[in-house]
Amino acid sequence: MERGMLDQETVEEQIRDDEIDTVLMVFPDQQGRFMGKRLTGRYFLEDVLQGGEGAIHACNYLLAVDMEMEPIPGYAYANWDTGYGDLAMRPDLSTMRAVPWLEKTALVICDVFDEETGEPVEVAPRQILKRQIERAAAAGYTVKCGSELEFYLFKDSFEEAAGKGYRGLKPHSDYIMDYHILQTTKDEYVIRAIRNHMDNAGVPVEFSKGEFGKGQQEINLRYADALTMADRHTVYKNGVKEIASGLGRAVTFMAKWTMAEAGSSCHLHSSVWNEDGSTSLMWDEGGEHHMSDLFRSYLGGLMSTAREMAWMFAPSVNSFKRYQAGSWAPTAIAWGHDNRTCGFRLVGEHGGLRIESRIPGADANPYYAFAATIAAGLHGIENGVEPPAMFHGNAYVAEDVPRVPTSLHEAVAEFEGSEVARKAFGDAVFEHLLNTARQEQIIFDNTTVTDWELSRYFERM
Repeated sequence: MERGMLDQETVEEQIRDDEIDTVLMVFPDQQGRFMGKRLTGRYFLEDVLQGGEGAIHACNYLLAVDMEMEPIPGYAYANWDTGYGDLAMRPDLSTMRAVPWLEKTALVICDVFDEETGEPVEVAPRQILKRQIERAAAAGYTVKCGSELEFYLFKDSFEEAAGKGYRGLKPHSDYIMDYHILQTTKDEYVIRAIRNHMDNAGVPVEFSKGEFGKGQQEINLRYADALTMADRHTVYKNGVKEIASGLGRAVTFMAKWTMAEAGSSCHLHSSVWNEDGSTSLMWDEGGEHHMSDLFRSYLGGLMSTAREMAWMFAPSVNSFKRYQAGSWAPTAIAWGHDNRTCGFRLVGEHGGLRIESRIPGADANPYYAFAATIAAGLHGIENGVEPPAMFHGNAYVAEDVPRVPTSLHEAVAEFEGSEVARKAFGDAVFEHLLNTARQEQIIFDNTTVTDWELSRYFERM
């Protein structure tokens, strides 16, 4: 068992011994945040593990709200006409882990079920990913993923940042700190805490490093099967904020917190393995660039659907500010060998050969991003989709390659027309996702006056 993970026997024993007095029962929402409740250890033991329904309840509006927790129109699953009833949260005990940065606390990720039918809620992000994993398994494959999340660290606290209207913030570094050891030593009181706490919470860390922006950090996690990786990603992202907050510091995973600095990515590594996950199917000693035929088709699927699946990787208005030429974020849907100007980067060798998608930002919901990756890859494999030739050179200035959408408007239109996504996710889930995308754009377009508009139009219009 991974360090920091807890089996049921250990949890029960630690609750009885008062080593755990709080259990967080949570599930990921549409924005990739944890929603749920804090239970006393005794209640979790006696009413969830040993008695009752083995579940707790929460309002189903949690899968039909925006970032501000406002109920959003257009959803068939939950709305005012249905009365916003409850859903049942049942713990996936394989995800039970210690939360070492919170005293005597454990966390378990739940799947959510319809209270009346007992069936899984298909529009829940974790369920959407599980369905794509099931499709891959039915075809004889396991998909493994790794996500590299970048974020900015500030000397301000979250409360101070909010009080300033998120203007005039002080990044934790005064200069570009990419790979710098001196500056990252100054950051260690925060970053070391994150590394060690994550390792002790069942989220194995490989390394941390300074990134290209002032105050920008990257902490790489060990890859895993897609569901485990999505869970780790979400525990990590939530934990980074909580740990930083406890030390009086703010962090942001915005894709582009300021146009003056590099954006924050979620480089998504993926590879296809055999059914039991013991052998990678990507490497071919005699294949072109050592890519197996399956890898070529998988890559062909990722690339041919990159525009129509873009919203699954870039879910907000802000996401698209990140795609700037020469910024380390991709603009070209091209692939190259270890070429960071391309949207897709071939890396590794032998069992570690994989494709890195540089399209997702740090604001991506990992359950959506991994589900889209599997759906696109299976489309490529099932249809023998051939990728274009490997790109050489600077993809930012290439003239004959397709481009990543440049706005949420464009991404929503592409997603709306995606037959691949509709077929993979099913009509009900697809329409739920599409409404989420549309409503985010509507909220920005119709209810928001920006600082840019005030500065531009207030006096001179």
